[in-house]
Amino acid sequence: MEHITLLLAIVIVTALVFDFTNGFHDTANAMATTISTGALKPKTAVAMSAVLNLVGAFLSVEVAKTISGGIINEDGLKTEVIFAALVGAILWNLLTWLVGLPSSSSHALFGGLIGAAVMSMGWSSVNGGTVVTKVLLPAVAAPLVAGIAAMLATRLTYRISKHTDEKATSKGYRAGQIASAGLVSLAHGTNDAQKTMGIITLALITGGVLNPGANPPLWVIVSAGLAIAMGTYLGGWRIIRTMGKGLTDLAPQQGFAAQTSAATAILASSHIGFSLSTTQVCSGAVMGSGLGRKGGVVRWSTATRMFVAWGLTLPAAGLVGAGAEFLTKQGPWGIGLTAALLIAGSAVIWKLSRRNSIDHTNVADDDVAAVGAAPVEEPAGVVTTAIAAVTPPPVGTLVEAESSAVRSTIPAPAPAVTDPVRPAGATL
Repeated sequence: MEHITLLLAIVIVTALVFDFTNGFHDTANAMATTISTGALKPKTAVAMSAVLNLVGAFLSVEVAKTISGGIINEDGLKTEVIFAALVGAILWNLLTWLVGLPSSSSHALFGGLIGAAVMSMGWSSVNGGTVVTKVLLPAVAAPLVAGIAAMLATRLTYRISKHTDEKATSKGYRAGQIASAGLVSLAHGTNDAQKTMGIITLALITGGVLNPGANPPLWVIVSAGLAIAMGTYLGGWRIIRTMGKGLTDLAPQQGFAAQTSAATAILASSHIGFSLSTTQVCSGAVMGSGLGRKGGVVRWSTATRMFVAWGLTLPAAGLVGAGAEFLTKQGPWGIGLTAALLIAGSAVIWKLSRRNSIDHTNVADDDVAAVGAAPVEEPAGVVTTAIAAVTPPPVGTLVEAESSAVRSTIPAPAPAVTDPVRPAGATL
């Protein structure tokens, strides 16, 4: 570490800040359904997730190697390019956290890295084949696979427990949900913590500290694991609310099915080095579990906003990364200005978030919504309104309505008329 320059140190610190935002941005992936069904209390859930994220960071380095030596050509890559990429990723993470949208931290990092590299060295600096096979294809396939698996698993769990006591099965599924949530947290550590390991390793390679193709040093693994664990413990309550209550109403059976399906998909991708978005996988699994329950619904307005955020993540983070790289390549003053803009932008977003604070005390309330987020209860659609119009009202309501109608048709008795000449009470 004696060869680390000031710029390289700034990049490492910025990468750990991104890792921290990744942690609180993605806490919802593991714990949103657990919190919404009451299986764990909010603070207990995020503490458990933080510990398991840290453990998961030590289990594999395949994803880290994909990032440090796969997406961007290392030849000619400058350290300030990585700094610019991290600026784009951090600002997008914070913006989507502000509005409570579970967007992909992974794609924010990839977008920032691609945009900054293209601004610095042109399109030839990007390995298009790696981007398609290990980023874009998993981004499409993984949520679909997890969603279908969760839908089938939900139907199977309800079929198995059809003739059993609902209270007893709910307790069992809550216990299973805690175990599956822990598995998702562990899987998240094996995938998302490694992204920061990969970006720091890439910075060390460009700075001449490591040889190309080297594995992340132990201190990089430890620092990345600790940063994402601390961010996870902080809790991204806005996104937890959207995932747990904004997409669908979850029962313990659905939560168990969704988390088990998501954990399986994430662990499998980490094993083969696919750097997929754990957010997209878990969101797909939650929607699949909503569709898998008879009578279950998915709030498609929230889902649509989430899909739009997914589609915008790569290009938006890429544009910010490219703009940041345009500044950084101007020299030391450009790097300083970029850092100042990052700090200022982060401060503004944090100040806006204080207008409608969401934390562990109100994350499960029905009357709290993040800034810009859709309400948990959506207005009735056309079909719902039409069904309500032709559905007979309850018996009690009908009787009251008929009685009111009858009363309205019987004229009230006329008031007594007093003879103005004869005094009242006088006899003829």
